[in-house]
Amino acid sequence: MSTDHNKRLVRRFYTEIDAGNLAAMDELVAEDYIDHHPPPFPVSPGREGLKEAFRLFWEATPGTHRIEDQIAEGDKVVTRLTATGVHRGDLPGAPATGNPMEMTAVVIHRIENGRLAEKWSDKDELGLLQQLGILPPLGGPPAD
Repeated sequence: MSTDHNKRLVRRFYTEIDAGNLAAMDELVAEDYIDHHPPPFPVSPGREGLKEAFRLFWEATPGTHRIEDQIAEGDKVVTRLTATGVHRGDLPGAPATGNPMEMTAVVIHRIENGRLAEKWSDKDELGLLQQLGILPPLGGPPAD
């Protein structure tokens, strides 16, 4: 596959997630998908675990992903993105707050046989936890 094709695959992945179309994961993601930075709660391995995590986040924090930059070489695509949403439902360890959320991330996907096979990511999880009121802002008073 070409690097342009791989970039389109990753963009489509985020478009389908934003639309809540988790069924598209069967087409876009390898069954034995490996997430090297899984969510902080237990999910099944592979594509099914990815679908479980995104279903939970879609229901609790509906929002969108905005791709800021994308670079591809060989079988890898690096995407810098901003995810936004509203914390409308409970997440494990984080009851719904109604707070708006914004999180930046850099994600590397490896493509194999036209599907996403592996993912590495670096996300602003500290900022997210502060926006959800789980942690106080740095240098600020503790959350009530």
